[in-house]
Amino acid sequence: MTERRTALVTGGGSGIGRACAHRLAADGFAVAVLDLNSDTTKQVAEEIIEAGHEAIAVGGVDVSDRAAVNAAVESVRTQLGPVLALVNSAGITGFREFLKISDASWDKIIAVNLSGPFYLSQAVLPDMIAAHWGRIVNISSSSAQGGQQYMAHYVSSKAGLIGMTKSLALEFGEHGVTVNTIPPGFVDTPMMRESERRGMFGGSVEDHEKKTPVRRAGKPEDIAAATSFLCRDEAGYITGQVIGVNGGRNT
Repeated sequence: MTERRTALVTGGGSGIGRACAHRLAADGFAVAVLDLNSDTTKQVAEEIIEAGHEAIAVGGVDVSDRAAVNAAVESVRTQLGPVLALVNSAGITGFREFLKISDASWDKIIAVNLSGPFYLSQAVLPDMIAAHWGRIVNISSSSAQGGQQYMAHYVSSKAGLIGMTKSLALEFGEHGVTVNTIPPGFVDTPMMRESERRGMFGGSVEDHEKKTPVRRAGKPEDIAAATSFLCRDEAGYITGQVIGVNGGRNT
């Protein structure tokens, strides 16, 4: 990257989002760390600054609230400039038998995991079009590719995100904007540990490591590395793609 650009990472306060924020900052982006949790958002931004990079915290933002999203993006523009890279990593999960999923639970997961990226993408795409350069990376889920029992609402939201990725890639490629999705699989995050704790994982993390071709769980940094590549100039011919980062569990 030959010039300073601004990246916005949602869900940047922990897990995959945190790792992506750190990696993009190290790559030379000025990074806006956005999360619902103000404390962790501030902490991650401070970590990045202490490492010698540029970052701001944008905390207390619910990505399912369009007005809050628009206000947050405008704040980022004011402080760091146009947003030219967006990582949609904010997400929530749920475990429930299909026949017991409530309307409220369905609506909330769809709102955060699918409407959130929709709002963010609409908010930042004008900046990318004006610059004739942009990168959007949507963090989906390998469960959207193979399905997962007791998670129909979560899986549906992530499958929708894969579809939106492909549609945006086709529509905005002529403007120098690429849109790709990474469906992580078996990555050691707080969300995965919660699945294990609730007995929804079909065994322990260690059990599943033995069944994974690379014989380990993924790390948030593994997803961040793929995100870093997709946000580079060199990745300008890659768009509309589903880049699996899963240790070979899905091929």
